[in-house]
Amino acid sequence: MALDNIWQILADNVGTLVTVVSAIAAVIGALASRAETRKQRQLRTEQLRQTIDSSSLDWGNAAIDTLARAAMLARTRHLHGNEGAFQTARAATLINLTSLIDRGRMFFPNLDEHKKGAEKDGAYRGSRPPILDAMVWVHCEIKALTREGGPTGDNSADFIDECRRLVVSELQAHLDPRRLNQVVGRYDGQTRTHQTQAIDRAESLRQQLLTRRPGVSIDNPPRHPEQPETVQ
Repeated sequence: MALDNIWQILADNVGTLVTVVSAIAAVIGALASRAETRKQRQLRTEQLRQTIDSSSLDWGNAAIDTLARAAMLARTRHLHGNEGAFQTARAATLINLTSLIDRGRMFFPNLDEHKKGAEKDGAYRGSRPPILDAMVWVHCEIKALTREGGPTGDNSADFIDECRRLVVSELQAHLDPRRLNQVVGRYDGQTRTHQTQAIDRAESLRQQLLTRRPGVSIDNPPRHPEQPETVQ
């Protein structure tokens, strides 16, 4: 009799029962879908990270190669057959360095962009990270390099090599696979100790540059309002 009552209750409430079962199935499906979505998002994030790391490594390889060539240019400056040959080699090196510095901004954005250089274009606000500082110091050194006179070629090359070592160290920290930090803001995510040490190292190299090359202009002068062209 009791069994008949149970069946009768189920028959009378079959609609409600179907609704409850459907709701439970929907919740389970939603949870499973959410877990799968999270997994897919993590996979896409890791793929994005690998893509960025690959591009960063390509940039780093080009930077290391250019810095090595810059050091060799300094060491062999007096061996160029004439001033024209030296100037051609120097100009090519400066072009490569300028390109690498701006391309590097895609991977190493400026620090504290809200605290400095508000009048500049977006990519140039704030302070350069140490890895790009080192590239700029080399650009300044090569720009001041002459075929004869000034610091010795070996002295200039040694300074460039010091800058290159900072670039390599910072690039390794940026790409270190043991660090599981997020893609966005990865550079700012470095430990404060490491970042402070890198900034101090870049500043030390900057002071060396200013001592070696008095009067060198490191940063671009502030932008002035455009003036109308004059007709002669």
